[in-house]
Order: sequence, then C-alpha cells, then structure tokens
Amino acid sequence: MYVGLREYIVRSNPYITEVKYMRKNSNKNKRINGEVMKVISEALRYSKDPRISPMTSVMDVEVAPDLKTCKVWVTVMGNDEDRARTAEGLKSAAGYVRSTLAKELNMRYTPEIRFIMDDSIEYAINMSKMIDEVTAKDNEARAARGEDIEESSEDEEFSEED
Repeated sequence: MYVGLREYIVRSNPYITEVKYMRKNSNKNKRINGEVMKVISEALRYSKDPRISPMTSVMDVEVAPDLKTCKVWVTVMGNDEDRARTAEGLKSAAGYVRSTLAKELNMRYTPEIRFIMDDSIEYAINMSKMIDEVTAKDNEARAARGEDIEESSEDEEFSEED
C-alpha cells in the first residue's frame, strides 16, 4: 500500500504527533499573501531609511505554506543607482519590516522576509516602446509604397461589436 511522505514522517517519528501543511494556492494562503502585502507596503511607505526610494512598489508576495519564509517582489522606478540603493536599504530594513509584520498580523510564525527586485514593469515599458517603433516604421513603409494606412484603436473595435 502506498504511504505518502507526510504519513511516513508522522509514522516514522514518534515525536511528531501531527503534521499540517497549507497548500500553496489555497484560499487561506492567498488571504495571508494579501494581508502580508498590505502590511509590508505600509511599512515601506513609512520607513525612515533614506536609501529606500519613494518610488518603490510591492508587486507580489509569496508566503511559504509553513509560514516560515516570505518572498517579496519589489519594483523601483528610476535608474540603476536608485535600484541598487533601494535593494541595500530593503536588505537592512528587513528586520524592521518583519517586526512590523509581527505587530500587525497575528500569525503562528512571523516569516523571514527576502526582497527580490522585479523588473517586469520596465521590461513591459521597453517592449511597448519597441512595438510602437516597429509600428511607426511599418506605417512609413506603407506610406512610401502608397498604401492606405488604417489607424484603428481598440475602442473603435469594441464599439462596432456592440
């Protein structure tokens, strides 16, 4: 008969009476992630560390199912120097943020926080610029050949369907 890992640990160790794990994508974990995100955002907003840029946003939070660790994805609008200073400031402010989290939320464990710099917004902005440049060059090429350039926006497309 197949015995899962969880059952094997419980059966093989006499000191463990019960092992409970929260699933990664459960509703409880999603609620905890949302609350932790709110508290961390507020803590960073009112942080007095001058290295943390005021243009810092918490993009996502992932608390581990055992509530021991927490990954926080942060984005900083600005140049590379601002990002480097903010990363250094966040690393030193992790203890303050963790203590604020412990005060604000009543959880079994206060997770250890790890900040990760997220460049997805900047990547999206650069991709959008590149798409606009290609579209402009394509329109110029069509105009040079004498073709009609059809400018259509998404709003017009949706209004025609209704």
